[in-house]
Amino acid sequence: MSSITPHYRTITELLQSRSFSIDEYQREYKWERANIEELVTDLQNKFDTSYIEGDPPKKAGEYADYFLGSIIVTDRNNKSYLVDGQQRVTSLTLLLIHLYREAKGRGLSVASTIEPLIFSDDFGEKTFNLAIPERMPVIEALFNGEDYSTDGKEESIRTIVERYRDIESLDLANDLGAGFETFVYWLLRRVGLIEISTASDSQAYSIFETMNDRGKPLSPVDMLKAYLLAPIEAADSRSNANNIWKHTVLDLIAWEPDPDVERDAACIKAWLRAQYAESTRDRKAGATDKDWELIGSAFHRWLRDNEKRIGTGGAQQNLRVMVEEFPFFARAYRMILEASRTYTPELKSVFFNAHNDFTWQYTVLLAPLCVGDDDETVRAKIEVVAAYLDIWIMRRTVNYIRVGYSTVSYTMWLLCRDIRRKPLGELIDILTDKLRSDDVTFEGSVGKGRQGISALRLNQFSRRYIYHLLARITAYVEIGSGQADQFDNYVDRRQKNPYDIEHVRSDSYDRDGADFDSEQDFDAWRNDVSGLVLLRADVNRSLQNKTFEDKTPHYAKQNLYAASFTASAYEHQPQFLKFRDVEGLAFRPFDRFGKAEQDERSALVLALANKIWSVDRLEALRP
Repeated sequence: MSSITPHYRTITELLQSRSFSIDEYQREYKWERANIEELVTDLQNKFDTSYIEGDPPKKAGEYADYFLGSIIVTDRNNKSYLVDGQQRVTSLTLLLIHLYREAKGRGLSVASTIEPLIFSDDFGEKTFNLAIPERMPVIEALFNGEDYSTDGKEESIRTIVERYRDIESLDLANDLGAGFETFVYWLLRRVGLIEISTASDSQAYSIFETMNDRGKPLSPVDMLKAYLLAPIEAADSRSNANNIWKHTVLDLIAWEPDPDVERDAACIKAWLRAQYAESTRDRKAGATDKDWELIGSAFHRWLRDNEKRIGTGGAQQNLRVMVEEFPFFARAYRMILEASRTYTPELKSVFFNAHNDFTWQYTVLLAPLCVGDDDETVRAKIEVVAAYLDIWIMRRTVNYIRVGYSTVSYTMWLLCRDIRRKPLGELIDILTDKLRSDDVTFEGSVGKGRQGISALRLNQFSRRYIYHLLARITAYVEIGSGQADQFDNYVDRRQKNPYDIEHVRSDSYDRDGADFDSEQDFDAWRNDVSGLVLLRADVNRSLQNKTFEDKTPHYAKQNLYAASFTASAYEHQPQFLKFRDVEGLAFRPFDRFGKAEQDERSALVLALANKIWSVDRLEALRP
């Protein structure tokens, strides 16, 4: 086995002027947003343990190392093939592309250091570090900062674009602030993996099987179970606890339509954080991890070290946790999971937050629950907290306030602590008071100097949230007018001809820009949320360069919100007219769409947002 060689490689050493091939059957890229969030958050947290404000990039060479695991590589036909590790290498590549784009945009010299880790120049031809022909166009587009349409593309290509957008939305660069460049150098020089190189496929797959089968270590979930079982000596009780635990874990990881072997650990982290985390790391350099972070990194050790707080350590106490508490929270977790994937009438807010990719809701929604709550109470508490999060998230995103995983971690810990194990009525009171006293609203934020919906325009950050806002407004108008709720249809990107954001104004400044001071002014008005609707992708593409007057006849045949620009919506829609009048909404048709008309529409969007995301939604859930 002398031809099997393990080497520790920093990110730079692993990727500098190298490319990896991947066999056809291994090419599927499957990481989800939660995986990307965990990678980025873990890296940032490790960096924060060493970084002191003002540290120059050179200082990163003295920071603590971070280990990302191992990859297995075999050499064949003068190429290096990744047998294990393509998920991590692909994700690292996407992160590096994002950091490169940020560094280049800021004029930082570290951009040139990142560049050769993403691609090599082979006699004038770019060779990316993952030499997969079908991925070349999307990777090159992301690298060049270009839009890339995934319509009709295979799942892995769509996933690559989605995960890259997730990385962008985490806003790592702004979180790091002045430490951005130092972080990049730390990532490249102090973060690494073990590369296990073999001379043959048979050796590579033998190692892969050993690492993932015969030699597989106990998982944190296994170790937690072993700790809880240890003091339970009665054979019947021990067997019963073991069986219930196994069935609970299996129900989590085998959940259809998306089995996930890591879901049991994710559920346990959410449960323990929601119910027991009393502390979190201070927001300053060199601070140590506390409950919130320790549960996320090693919950089995944290629970053992906090027996008294949780009430474990003895046979009866551990038995209660295994047969009552964990199964209860696992059932609630699955309820949240199912409502996140399927539009459920009594848990709509869970679906809304899932569409906004707010993964913290899995933790926060467990916080007010009490073991013994009946299913009706569990659903009610979950929907109340989800509705609060829905309002809280949308108020912030329309004000360009970040709600990424690491950005709001501290806020979510505080929220869990405030609502932990509260009765439904008290829970509603607490959350209602929080919203009523919140400085951030759809009108803006005085404290943060934001202008709310009146300044909301389509850009890289806001696109996902504007898409969500338009889908909510469209569905709200149609429901109020007696039509079916189609929100889940409006946001379903998997269908053959999905909905896209349509600009009411044309894209021709030369032809239609006479009323504007400059092309920049024209683009600002064109991208304002008041001048956007949702249309099917094929309709959207066919209308881009048409004038407002040419577009509106097509709008009349589309959803009611788009049609409300036209006179036809007011001629044969008595329920829409009644809805407009009862709700006091200033809908009216337009013959032209100048600045004055768009200002009217902006006021209408604000009024709709305040109704859709009204604090009264929480009060309506009071029993």
